[in-house]
Amino acid sequence: MQQKRVGIVIFDDVEVLDFCGPFEVFSAARIDEEKRREEPSPFEVRLVAEKSAPIVASGGLRVIPDHAFQACPKLDILVVPGGWGTRRELKNPVMLDWLKARAAQVETLTAVCTGSMLLGFAGLLDGRHATTHWKSLDWMRDSFPSVTVEYGQHVVEDGRVLTSAGISAGIDMALKAVARYCGEAVARATAKHMEYPYPETNVRRV
Repeated sequence: MQQKRVGIVIFDDVEVLDFCGPFEVFSAARIDEEKRREEPSPFEVRLVAEKSAPIVASGGLRVIPDHAFQACPKLDILVVPGGWGTRRELKNPVMLDWLKARAAQVETLTAVCTGSMLLGFAGLLDGRHATTHWKSLDWMRDSFPSVTVEYGQHVVEDGRVLTSAGISAGIDMALKAVARYCGEAVARATAKHMEYPYPETNVRRV
């Protein structure tokens, strides 16, 4: 398959595993597991932020984006992580406008944890089924009356939009995206390489 470009949005106080989990899945995927060292991933993963300066994620991890919003190349898949920083970004028109514009261009739109709230405040979940971190489910329900909030699902797939529960759920979400593009066998091999249990059920774990 032609390599797909994945853009993962980062911002100050983003939850580390929210973006690093999907980053690991997409970068670790291989079409042919026997040629893992010889062939690249079918996904090119790039970190994107409003500005090119380093961001400080949860726990103090400093991360350098690959692209600022204005210089970001065309994306096929967009991943929007969550974390405490989403509370600030919900009021950031630059972030919300960029998400709206990019969401209209990508093949697959995804969110992890309270990244789903960013999609909601950008108007990208209207009329859809979605989920978020278990502590924020009622917040999502109260904020977006037109969204059907799924309390019992770990990952919610609604057409080209995938949303997931909190933090580690982003790994499961990314594995589902890999399965969509490359087939379940590749997704299972990716999980095995990571020594991560492939999600056999979609029931929320909390």
